[in-house]
Amino acid sequence: MSQYLPTLGYNVLYKIIFGSAMPTRTMKIINKLGIHMKPAGLFVQEAGKYKSDILVYKDDLDNEKVNGKSLIGILMLAAGKDSTITIEADGEDAEQALDGLESLVIQRKFDEE
Repeated sequence: MSQYLPTLGYNVLYKIIFGSAMPTRTMKIINKLGIHMKPAGLFVQEAGKYKSDILVYKDDLDNEKVNGKSLIGILMLAAGKDSTITIEADGEDAEQALDGLESLVIQRKFDEE
């Protein structure tokens, strides 16, 4: 089955297997410095509060997903101001994880402003 992963994409396979798409949120990075060390640390800290697996990718590059609980992974996104990130969560508390991460990125602006 893994040979079909690149062609179909994870979200399509998830939908085929589980009957619905993986909970996902897309948001724009609006803090003026983007995701540097401090915001990345806050993101990983927030993601670590949840049991769900969390994947993140930037600007529709869904073949370059990183682990949302990995500081190095989040830094590798190089998500500057006005870039778009998509967060996918899979697990029993997926919606709560997405709510918490969305609050950090959008409402709290990584506690920088």
